[in-house]
Amino acid sequence: MNTAPATRVLTWCLHLLTVGLLTLAAWRAVADSRPYAGAVVAVAVACGLVYAAGPLLPRVRRSRRAAAVWLAVLGVGWLLLLALSADGVWVAFPLYFLHLHLLSRRVGLAAVVVTAAAAVAGFARHQGSLHPATVIGPALGAAVAVAVTWGYQALYRESEHRRTLIEELTATRADLAEAQHTAGVLAERERLAREIHDTLAQGLTSIQLLLRAAERSLPGAPERAAAHVEQARQAAVDNLAEARRFVAALTPPALEGVTLRDALARLCTTTGSRHRLTVRFHLTGDPVPLPSAFEVALLRVAQSALANTVRHAEAGTADVTLSYLGDRVAVDVVDDGRGFDPDLLPVPDPCSGGFGVAAMRARVRALGGSLTVESAPGHGTALAAQLPLPAAEARP
Repeated sequence: MNTAPATRVLTWCLHLLTVGLLTLAAWRAVADSRPYAGAVVAVAVACGLVYAAGPLLPRVRRSRRAAAVWLAVLGVGWLLLLALSADGVWVAFPLYFLHLHLLSRRVGLAAVVVTAAAAVAGFARHQGSLHPATVIGPALGAAVAVAVTWGYQALYRESEHRRTLIEELTATRADLAEAQHTAGVLAERERLAREIHDTLAQGLTSIQLLLRAAERSLPGAPERAAAHVEQARQAAVDNLAEARRFVAALTPPALEGVTLRDALARLCTTTGSRHRLTVRFHLTGDPVPLPSAFEVALLRVAQSALANTVRHAEAGTADVTLSYLGDRVAVDVVDDGRGFDPDLLPVPDPCSGGFGVAAMRARVRALGGSLTVESAPGHGTALAAQLPLPAAEARP
């Protein structure tokens, strides 16, 4: 509710009411040829001038003490008008509103009571007797003024409270939107970091290893060196396709037009042909259609696990198994390498390429799955990633 226009309207109504009642008192004194008609007109004009000076004085609006002085001067003029004319009693009604608006709650109420008592006494003096009608008029006017003013002030406070709440809600929503935006940016950065580690970084590592192998083969075995260079070139082509996929935000090239089983089988063949490692692929259970996010996650886990095997395990063989287990789908990567202590895994460090297991676990957990790593020094490594199938695709 916009209170400013309503306040201005009520203020102008009060001005018009005051001026109208003072004019009425002066006009009736002249029209009825009452005693002291000239004095009534003069006092009414003086009251009007004092009243008009109030809104023009900034201190009256800013200081309750200045407002009290102004009201006291206006009250003296009104008492003089009331002493000269019975019509002055009606001017008490706008005075009630002035007291309640400009003074504090307690002082304003006391001023209204005093003003009402003075109006009753002055009106009774002009009537020559005190009867119920003499008391009811001023008292009822005072009660109406108190009820209207306090009711309006309550509505104004409620409106201000609601405005404050709306402003706080707007600020909170803006902060929440900013926090969500920041969280989204961080999540997207983490996702891209995992994607780059699982694809481009692993591919570049593979190219580096192949080129080193080609370097070692020269000059004694140029045919073998040429084969390593060709494999490195093919790895660079695959990496270029992955980079373009990042830009186009498409599915991984390894999954375009093929199933997850075919992509994993091709991954095993490619890894085995590029490195001194025998990689075998196994399928367990009956394949069922998987969401694209599931296929991407499982393929990335297998890629990262095999890359770690090539770089660190010094293994001779590795087995990749894709298992459909009714309500779950799993990928297991097992090698016969030198193994390690899973409790001594280093903290992920992007600068040194150490996203590995932490990135795989985060990727799988994001889809409600789990990832376990079992290894021991000298006994190889077994990595298992499991994802729960959506209800519509779960099998009994």
